[in-house]
Amino acid sequence: MRKILGALLLGLATAVLSVPAAAQGTKAINFQFTDINGKSLRLSDFRGKWVLVNFWAPWCPLCWVEVPTLNELNKRKDFVVIGVGLDYGPDENVVRQTASRHNLEFAHIIAGGARRNQDSPFRQVGPVDFYPTSYLYDPNGEIVMFIPGQVRMSKVLAFMDSYKGKKTQVVEGKQSATTPEPPPVQEVTYTKTEAPEEALVPSPGKPSTRGTSTSRQPARRSRTTTY
Repeated sequence: MRKILGALLLGLATAVLSVPAAAQGTKAINFQFTDINGKSLRLSDFRGKWVLVNFWAPWCPLCWVEVPTLNELNKRKDFVVIGVGLDYGPDENVVRQTASRHNLEFAHIIAGGARRNQDSPFRQVGPVDFYPTSYLYDPNGEIVMFIPGQVRMSKVLAFMDSYKGKKTQVVEGKQSATTPEPPPVQEVTYTKTEAPEEALVPSPGKPSTRGTSTSRQPARRSRTTTY
């Protein structure tokens, strides 16, 4: 009996140790994209502004419902929207044509290839298991909101007003004053959780996911707000 129990415990330990790194989270530092016009973009280029990275696919009907909201947000002087097209096939021109057909007015459009590609831009940001999916960076370059599904203007603006009004960082459920100088772009670790029912296109064989983020510096750890 002891031998059987020992064998079972050994098997369980082996299974735990063999969990893929992707299941434990994805790390993203200062992202770097190249848009459809050949321009290189880095997160640090937009310091001092809110940055929304929005992932969509040409065949996703719900992705176009939020376009007017994205266009309005992008008109703000303190806001930048970056649209990343994924899973469109071998022809990158599909991304350009789709962006034009659906009147995406923001300047930065990225052809991100397929999600299965190891160099797909989403791997520098966070999990994308359905469309649309968006991530909001604060003016200091930290992800503060994960948006599974459509972007809602009222929720984004309310979050921004609350964030600027408090002028604090959330540290393990407590508030502490923000430092006068903005910190460098921090490395962010994402932990997967179950996605909401409004998920559009779950990955085959995989559960939908949400992402949360925390800074590596405990004194300035930020809690991601998920809507």
